Amino acid sequence: MATGAATTPPDRFARGLLRCADRAVLATRLGPEGWPYASLVLLAVDHDAAPILLLSDLAEHSRALAADARLSLLIDGTAGHDDPLTGPRLTLLGTAERTAAPDHARRYLSRHPAAELYAGFADFQFYRVAVSRAHLVAGFGRIHWLEGAAVGFDPAVAAALAAHEPDIVAHMNADHGAAVELLATRLAGGAGTGWRMTGIDPEGCDLGRAGATARVAFATPVDGSAAARAELVRLTRQARGNA
Repeated sequence: MATGAATTPPDRFARGLLRCADRAVLATRLGPEGWPYASLVLLAVDHDAAPILLLSDLAEHSRALAADARLSLLIDGTAGHDDPLTGPRLTLLGTAERTAAPDHARRYLSRHPAAELYAGFADFQFYRVAVSRAHLVAGFGRIHWLEGAAVGFDPAVAAALAAHEPDIVAHMNADHGAAVELLATRLAGGAGTGWRMTGIDPEGCDLGRAGATARVAFATPVDGSAAARAELVRLTRQARGNA
């Protein structure tokens, strides 16, 4: 994600970091004294870029959120940098609300299939985070505060593609597995075989393989299934040319 940080608008750069992430550091207020408490959580992202979490009621952070729904999420994009402090990271400030929406569960479990083992337990809950503000460090000296509405993606545009996501993902995995593999290995830097598409949103598609994740960004946001198909065809041709 660091590539192009100087020219990519801060809001899109922030969403790119968020959409690429499969985990985050969650900070909550613990106990009556309100001590800051940080923990590792797995992360998925809705079509409008709102974070989705799956948390156990027994976890300390869930108890903290029950008392105070405010939280902070740190998205770390510094991997691979010789000096991590020159790499990108994003801190989100927002509030968590429980959600029973099937689409939120589907997107999370597509991103983290191992979570299906416990997602149906009565003491596990899905949460959707409403982002109020965000602090982006896009690289050394490139620092921005963003309002939550700027980090999010237009819900109306996102909804146009969201309705078709299950069919697109199923079609790509069933009929275009070779193309998915090319996207993962030649455009997203993934290694090995067995890659599958796990999600698609207006700004790109998510790929997964045996615990590894990857993402391919679209050149410009797409506003429906036809535009998404055209962009996937273009990216597949680009990937074939990268041989």
